[in-house]
Amino acid sequence: MRRRRFVTATGALALAGVAGAWSVRRGGAMQTVYTFGDSILDCGRYNEHGVHPGQLLVRNDDRLFPEFRGHDLAARGPARLEHRARDGATVAGLSAQAAGLRPPDGAIALVTIGGNDLLQGLVLDRGSGIDAFAGALDRFLAGLPIRPVYLGNVYDPSFGDDARNFLGVDPALARGNHRRVNGVIAELAARHGVLVDLHAHFLAGDPSWLTRTIEPSLRGASEVRRAFLARLPG
Repeated sequence: MRRRRFVTATGALALAGVAGAWSVRRGGAMQTVYTFGDSILDCGRYNEHGVHPGQLLVRNDDRLFPEFRGHDLAARGPARLEHRARDGATVAGLSAQAAGLRPPDGAIALVTIGGNDLLQGLVLDRGSGIDAFAGALDRFLAGLPIRPVYLGNVYDPSFGDDARNFLGVDPALARGNHRRVNGVIAELAARHGVLVDLHAHFLAGDPSWLTRTIEPSLRGASEVRRAFLARLPG
């Protein structure tokens, strides 16, 4: 109960922090939001309404999420979404998502990657796998012709509870490699754009934010949106 009150309070503060910003940009040029990465941003298939964070960021569903009414990019002026993130993607697939990219002036990019890389082997890495991940992500971000880039890190589906270990992997090894991947993401975000700390945000949440163990639920999609929204400038 205490945790739920904390989440509600922090969510209200996050909205309060950006509420004034939406009045800054009214009308003007079209704002284009590009999404790249994995199911953290491409999670529409995991809820009955088919919504995902980029969609909600550009235009909120006021019926589903009335607290965000007026707190979307559409409230600031013309806005559109170019959704390129794909469920199941790893760092190796990012370049294909950016194929043929011709972003207009003023575009922004949202990127989430690393979760599937962990699940597909990096969670067990004892060598250079995470270094290779870092190099691939660095090359993608350096070549991406969009600035600013908002780079989300990888949340913990166990909410920090070893009893929720679903991988059958030594939790100490798994958590260590999770920290290493998020360390890479933080370093590259500082170099190429802005870090969105999904990991910290989800640690303050609860299992209703997830479905199928690791995927954002409807509530989770909104919470991913909340985390990105709080990092957007006015």
